[in-house]
Amino acid sequence: MIVIPAIDLKEGKCVRLEQGEMDRDTVFSDNPAEQALKWQQAGAELLHLVDLDGAFAGEPKNKGAIEAILAAISIPAQLGGGIRDIATIEAYLSLGLSRVIIGTAAQRNPELVVEACRKFPGRIVVGIDAKNGMVAVQGWAEVTGITAVDLARKFEDCGVSAIIYTDISRDGMMAGPNIEATRALAEAIAIPVIASGGVSSLADIENLMAIEASGVSGTITGKAIYTGAIDLAEAIALTRRGRAC
Repeated sequence: MIVIPAIDLKEGKCVRLEQGEMDRDTVFSDNPAEQALKWQQAGAELLHLVDLDGAFAGEPKNKGAIEAILAAISIPAQLGGGIRDIATIEAYLSLGLSRVIIGTAAQRNPELVVEACRKFPGRIVVGIDAKNGMVAVQGWAEVTGITAVDLARKFEDCGVSAIIYTDISRDGMMAGPNIEATRALAEAIAIPVIASGGVSSLADIENLMAIEASGVSGTITGKAIYTGAIDLAEAIALTRRGRAC
């Protein structure tokens, strides 16, 4: 399992939200590229980027900041937020992103995921955000009537590289990840699952490592590494020791 640091972009700045509320944000850096380089220097193997403005608008909104980040780092980066069509996917991949994350469109237009996987094999991730087990879309502003497991199962055979599963109620709240829901999703599908939301201590990471055999391949952490609750280098060392066993 790997630890993936997150950079959430709002109006060109690096922020963290509480429970996905755009008006409950904390700015951690005015220079996302500098922050990205810091996480790379701490040992990160993959960077997770989110265009928060794009997620709400349904179209890319932080291209300048994304380009600056990609110019600053040499590790792979994946990005989600506002990706609704093939043209946007192609444009983002051409910037140098390793993978793109399809979220809202995966629920509303699953055929897009199938087409994207065919056109860009190995480079498509599906983001599933859930509240009480039900999928939430449009920057978490709308909760649907489909379960996270049912949505994930739609993409079993189309070549999705990973499912990023976020429990909205825990995101940015430092409350610990939803271990049972993450395990249930991972065991229900063959696609690797990346856990997100609430990771706030090394103990949380150890708890996720304990369910790695269920299909959990990574965890995304944001607020905890910005506040210092988790030392990123220490967390990465922990998971590397686990992989060596």
